[in-house]
Amino acid sequence: MSGAPAPAASPTPSSSSSSSSGTPSSGSAAAASGATVAPASLVNPVGGTDHAGDPVAENAGLWNIANLLTMTRLVLVPGFVLLLLHDDGHDPKWRSFAWAAFAVAMITDLFDGELARRYGLVTDFGKIADPIADKAIMGAALVGLSALGDLPWWVTAVILFRELGITLMRFWVIRHGVIPASRGGKLKTLTQGVAVGMYILVLTGPLASTRAWLMALAVLLTVVTGLDYVRQAVVLRRAGLAAERRAAQQPAGSSGAGTADGAEGADAGEPGADGPEQGV
Repeated sequence: MSGAPAPAASPTPSSSSSSSSGTPSSGSAAAASGATVAPASLVNPVGGTDHAGDPVAENAGLWNIANLLTMTRLVLVPGFVLLLLHDDGHDPKWRSFAWAAFAVAMITDLFDGELARRYGLVTDFGKIADPIADKAIMGAALVGLSALGDLPWWVTAVILFRELGITLMRFWVIRHGVIPASRGGKLKTLTQGVAVGMYILVLTGPLASTRAWLMALAVLLTVVTGLDYVRQAVVLRRAGLAAERRAAQQPAGSSGAGTADGAEGADAGEPGADGPEQGV
């Protein structure tokens, strides 16, 4: 008597390991050279700042709370200038109104990026408009205060030159990677905001002296962090060019070195890839 047919053997799942193929990435080479970078495909070279490292949310519409806060900051810029320069720019009451507009702009800057990241509201508009709004309100305040004679023009020139220079430098190295924001950059942004806010108000006595020292600290941090970004950009660019030269010299079909570099980068992790950092 013949038995029942034996059940078909079920396929045994096999684990497969994924590895990077191709040529060595500029990110791995930069890491080997000591530069701290984030993947270029994830970051916005303009700002820096708020939404760097965040992928664009496909389901996030233009009219979300994060973008509305950014738009509010943009709208506040001309209003702030009018308030600052009203009545020859030396009326304490109108200067207080200007300070309130500036403070609202700075506060919205703290929240729009956080909301965008936390609730998946990162959009291309936000990545472009947010750094523009940041630089517009700060630039308007610095130029306005210098025009009124309250702040030396050289202070305004140093800060604006640094901000514009860092923005252009990010475009210069974007194909090799992006330098994430540092703690010094965040401290610089905070110090600048507080110092400029104190200059907007009509202050006398010890507070006037305090704001002068605070502005001096802001200028120092502006220069030091700017030079540090330049150093990192040079290291990053050299590492990227070296990686490109090695890739060009590598024989076609040889993926061993690229796989090893990719695995090493995946194990170590790349700074800035997990999320954005504010302040540049």
